[in-house]
Amino acid sequence: MVELEGTVEKITYYNQENGFAVVKLLVKDHEDLVTAVGYFHSLEVGEVVKLKGIWTMHKEYGYQFKVDCYETLMPATVKEIENYLASGVIRGIGPATAKKIIELFGDKSLEVLATSPEELLKIPGIGNKKLEMITESFSQQQATREIMLFLQQYGIGPSVGVKIYKNYKDKSIEVLKENPYRLADEVYGIGFKTADRIAQSMGIARDSIERLCAGLKYTMYKSADEGHVYLPAEELLYKASQLLNVKKEPLEQAFLALEEKEDIVVDRAWGREDVYLAAFYYSENAVARRLFLLAAMVDKPLDISEEDIDKIEERCNIKLAKRQREALEKAAEHGVLIITGGPGTGKTTTIQSLLEFFKGHDLKVALAAPTGRAAKRMAEATGMEAKTIHRLLEYSAYEEGSLAFGKDKDNPLAEDVIIIDEVSMVDIILMYHLVSAVRLGARLILVGDKDQLPSVGPGSVLREIIESEQLPVVVLDEIFRQAKESMIVVNAHRINKGYFPYLNVKNKDFFFEQVLLPKDILQTVLDLVKTRLPRYQNLDPIEDIQVLTPMKKGLLGVYNLNESLQALLNPLEPHKKELHFRSHIFREGDKVMQVKNNYEKEVFNGDLGRITKIDEEGRVLVTFADAWQEREVVYQAQEMEELSLAYAISVHKSQGSEFPIVIMPITTQHYVMLQRNLLYTAVTRAKKLMVLVGTKEALTIAIQNNKSLRRYGHLRDRLVQEFSQAISI
Repeated sequence: MVELEGTVEKITYYNQENGFAVVKLLVKDHEDLVTAVGYFHSLEVGEVVKLKGIWTMHKEYGYQFKVDCYETLMPATVKEIENYLASGVIRGIGPATAKKIIELFGDKSLEVLATSPEELLKIPGIGNKKLEMITESFSQQQATREIMLFLQQYGIGPSVGVKIYKNYKDKSIEVLKENPYRLADEVYGIGFKTADRIAQSMGIARDSIERLCAGLKYTMYKSADEGHVYLPAEELLYKASQLLNVKKEPLEQAFLALEEKEDIVVDRAWGREDVYLAAFYYSENAVARRLFLLAAMVDKPLDISEEDIDKIEERCNIKLAKRQREALEKAAEHGVLIITGGPGTGKTTTIQSLLEFFKGHDLKVALAAPTGRAAKRMAEATGMEAKTIHRLLEYSAYEEGSLAFGKDKDNPLAEDVIIIDEVSMVDIILMYHLVSAVRLGARLILVGDKDQLPSVGPGSVLREIIESEQLPVVVLDEIFRQAKESMIVVNAHRINKGYFPYLNVKNKDFFFEQVLLPKDILQTVLDLVKTRLPRYQNLDPIEDIQVLTPMKKGLLGVYNLNESLQALLNPLEPHKKELHFRSHIFREGDKVMQVKNNYEKEVFNGDLGRITKIDEEGRVLVTFADAWQEREVVYQAQEMEELSLAYAISVHKSQGSEFPIVIMPITTQHYVMLQRNLLYTAVTRAKKLMVLVGTKEALTIAIQNNKSLRRYGHLRDRLVQEFSQAISI
């Protein structure tokens, strides 16, 4: 086995799921950069590593060093130290400051940081405040050094060490030795697989109760990521046994241990054992109970006559359809109302008429939606402030692993009426927090399209509420004359009913371009974005066009499309700064998306923005469009994992948003994701123009496939139970 020692210069490819990476190393006595491939969990640019492995010849990429194992070393040479400091590992030090430190202190730089950091004040641009940030960050690095050395034995990189130290401080190694599976539960960003890798390397038995419990919980969390609120016990045990490679019998003991600790709840009310993570069980029960109470305890029914509705029409300069009038009548009478309908059926007009009605009764109304973009659309349509649900509930940052909201059942919202749009996006946990914060006596009106993709989080809340048939529902099913002029609207409804859409009707807004081969589909999409549509429509290809795709991977997946579109629409130019983060390149001018909720920065999963500046220290300034204004958010280099390029996004990520023009590749390569509700959701994102590029075969498959995954949840059953119990009493 050969040993190599070098500095990580570039991470060409990094798979976050399994840690496989392709890295470029600066190695002594090697004129060119060395390509190393292997599993490098949490590797960073600037790190010095010692590799063990063998040389291989790749038929396409030439000589590569295949890594069997590795360890990270502290940098020793001037070049290594500069790379280490420039990597962003230490807050307050970026490439420019790293260069200045090296120029002044050379190979003594790390020693200065450790023993006499006040010497850094000699460097222009470092004041007392910045020195404090650097010192604190470097001290943390030093404190995590022991943890890192401990973890290196098990192939775990420094970024994991930092997370562990932040959580456990001086007790970190003690915790690791006692039960490394605690990491999966207690340290944000460390999952079961990382914890299991450490545990197995430490010699913990494969059938230990700690491992079995952790595996069961991981399986539950994984099912929640797939949208399930619970798992049947048999399915849970089967999946966990496959994951852990153990028989079901020892898992049953772990199952009982979790139930005894109340980490899981086993619901036996429906004729079988359904297993919940405790938070999901209590949330589902509480949502059903609270909806019943809100429906039963409305302050008082309001009077509304045909004449009243006529006056509302006059004041709003609208003409309401039969179902819209019904929505007004039911909103006057009931404490909870659901309004559902597809595009062009007048949901926005209905909301406007409701606002006018409640205003006439001097009732205070709050408007909200799950995402910033959906709230912005709601505000623009109504002329009234609309917030995200999180802001409405006055969220605060994570506290001991859970969300804290300023508004809850003990401190409810002051408004008399709460109207929520895009409710199909709301999962069971957020719905719990929402209904808990609506005071008993107030009205709750839920608006959404039940046929769109369900929420990213667990549950099919809107669909289950409707299916329960316990609460008043108004289905807006009339397409208005103006909307009928739009082939986007017409075809969305045809797709939803299982009919083939009308293609390429002259002077309309829905087009299909038949292209057979994936590489030709890709080229067609690029040509449409860069040249054909901007020339035809006189528009901005970045701001006005959004590429949607069913998949993340592959030639026509999110990742490859973004790389291709970035090179086309925002190429590197001398005046543009860029930041390399793992295998990604972020550049000034890039369109980006926030991919996880960050409550501290007040940006949420799905928010779209533009990179407006990258400074010399590697800090990235992103401008997000809020409901009423633009906001600027600063990201440190190590926080870039929260952002992704957004020239192309998945259909799931597009929920709650509208775009002037949508382009979507559709090919049989996407077979697994070709579902009617996915296609329907994609089409309904387009305001002015929808362009599909691909094959009629793929389009047909998607339209015919109405068997989207049924999510496990009992909200429907619990609502039936709540209302039937009330009737029997």
